Amino acid sequence: MDNKKGNIWKPIAIISLCLLLIVSTLYGLGVGYKQGGTDKKASDGNEALNLWTDDAKAKNELISYVEAVTKEGSPDFIPAEDRIAVFDLDGTLACETDPCYFDHCIYKYRVLDDPDYKDKATDFEKEVAAEVLQFMETGVSAPNSMEHHGKGVASAFSGLTPEEFIDYVVAFAKTEAPGYNGMTRAEAFYKPMLQVVEYLKANGFTVYVVSGTDRFIVRGLVEASPLDLPTQQLIGSDESLVATDQGDTDGLDYQFDENDQLVMGGEFLVKNLDMNKVTVIQQEIGKQPVLAFGNSGSDFSMAQYAVNNNKYKAKAFMLCCDDTERENGNPEKAAKMVKSCDENGFTAISMKNDWKTIYGDNVTRK
Repeated sequence: MDNKKGNIWKPIAIISLCLLLIVSTLYGLGVGYKQGGTDKKASDGNEALNLWTDDAKAKNELISYVEAVTKEGSPDFIPAEDRIAVFDLDGTLACETDPCYFDHCIYKYRVLDDPDYKDKATDFEKEVAAEVLQFMETGVSAPNSMEHHGKGVASAFSGLTPEEFIDYVVAFAKTEAPGYNGMTRAEAFYKPMLQVVEYLKANGFTVYVVSGTDRFIVRGLVEASPLDLPTQQLIGSDESLVATDQGDTDGLDYQFDENDQLVMGGEFLVKNLDMNKVTVIQQEIGKQPVLAFGNSGSDFSMAQYAVNNNKYKAKAFMLCCDDTERENGNPEKAAKMVKSCDENGFTAISMKNDWKTIYGDNVTRK
């Protein structure tokens, strides 16, 4: 190459390199990609919900709703501080039937299989574990099984610090999902629903989990999972907490001191289902939700609370377990849910027809 021509191209190359570095830096800072602090791709419904089929009624209704309530000047506009969305956990965000609820599976393991605890389990804990095992094998619940299970969990994990309890849950969540190939229990979250959570967050919604599962089990499972929500937005069933030296002394008569630790107290307080979900939403969130997502009759009170007597436009969605190939579907149960949605004005979500994938193409049922 002629030296003069080479000398001409050198400054151009240097300028081009500098421009590239400037653009890269601005892109890294979000300039030109984010507007108003919101990721455009994440906030666009069709981009964000690309694991949903194009003609999914629920997806299209949600996108239309979000666009209406987030557009300033729209008659349906909702201020960001009032954009509250509540989600059930089992069967709504994560697998419910492998072979049953996650909190039932971990309780059965704790009492019957954990080599460090099973010989310490009380007769009551073993009786409850037998009820759980019966439910796993037959699908038939024992009378008062929910209350018994809540008491059993409180008893079986009493004495642990909250951190120890959560660590125990995280470890169990990382074990293989028994009914699937290529997935752990912690990974058994519905990918299309994870997209819904991220889509709502990108559009200024605050998302809460409101579950019937024990609060600390919810925290541990979510910590190990791909669901990205802070601890303060995870609500579940409750058990007591006490100081290590408190004994039977009432909290009003005891002073926590430097020698104390907070531990699980062993007393079951409340099962967060049905009307209790409404109560806890008001107690802990303090605002009426405008979006509710569930999958069973125990979520109906929460859904009704969201859509009725609300000063804002509100919607409720219910998942229907109708996929028998990629999930442990129950077509009869799903048909009843569709009927209930029609009767109550909720929008049904079909796992089978609305989702391109559930857990990812690399995951298969055994």
